[in-house]
Amino acid sequence: MDLSFMLVHWMGSPLWMWAAFITLVATILTFDLGVLHKENREIGVKESLKLSALYISLGLAFGAWVWWYLGAEAGMNYVTGFVVEKTLALDNVFVIALIFSFFAVPRIYQHRVLFWGILGVIVLRAIMIGLGATLVTEFSWVLYIFAAFLVFTGLKMLFVGESDPDIAGNPLVSFMRRKFNVTDTHHGERFFVKLPHPQTGKMVLFITPLFMALVLIEIADVIFAVDSVPAIFAITTDPFIVYTSNIFAILGLRALYFALDAMIHRFKYLKPALAIVLVFIGSKVFVADLLGLEKFPAALSLSMTFLIIASGVVWSLIKTRKSDTAAH
Repeated sequence: MDLSFMLVHWMGSPLWMWAAFITLVATILTFDLGVLHKENREIGVKESLKLSALYISLGLAFGAWVWWYLGAEAGMNYVTGFVVEKTLALDNVFVIALIFSFFAVPRIYQHRVLFWGILGVIVLRAIMIGLGATLVTEFSWVLYIFAAFLVFTGLKMLFVGESDPDIAGNPLVSFMRRKFNVTDTHHGERFFVKLPHPQTGKMVLFITPLFMALVLIEIADVIFAVDSVPAIFAITTDPFIVYTSNIFAILGLRALYFALDAMIHRFKYLKPALAIVLVFIGSKVFVADLLGLEKFPAALSLSMTFLIIASGVVWSLIKTRKSDTAAH
């Protein structure tokens, strides 16, 4: 069998690298669903932390391979992207928790929703990153728009308060209730169920609250990707590094959700740190031009990103521990 076509470059990297990555992700997800979570059950905080540690280790191990095979700069860009995307993904946890609460999704079925949500994310991020890579390749000035958008987003996060999303008034929820048959109660782990129509009595297909929660989680990811995709392109324009760091960061979010949901209040000051990171990543594109640099040094970018996020995590844990102590 002639496999020479696997050496053909697609979006800057050989096809075999893309195929190997997709195979790796498929294997991880199959092992997760088929072995670790073959049956629906509640996931505790301890198990959530262990699974998250496993996913982070896999993501960093892949980064080590990138460093070894593609070079130090590519490796540092991957790790920077992984850290930034992982931190941005934490913002999803709050919204996902609100969605699960609104639709009263039992904890035993939350992992199922998140699993299928991840599959949707893999496809949606591929489309968005592919479009972004094409735009940056064809129109280099688009990168400056991405950078300016990041600076604006970061400053907005720092100085403008954000309100909780209104799920009840969400247009998509209203649309689904108007256009589809929707059950008000859950039917186990099922996304769809056949029930008698209340007017005709005929058996028709209904969508369950579990499916509506899945749809909203997918839409929420698209909204969050508006921030995360420009952020990673401001770090590197290599589509392979952009996509792999994105997906590995998100893969572990499902595992980490159940722990973060219980202690998200401990990361009160992580959002301002993330805002500063976005401003830094966006501004370094302009700084590199002003200094006459082809690229902002990858090592400095990684160091600054890690330092800012680590400071936000440590400060959050210190301040919230004092608050918890005072409350007791």
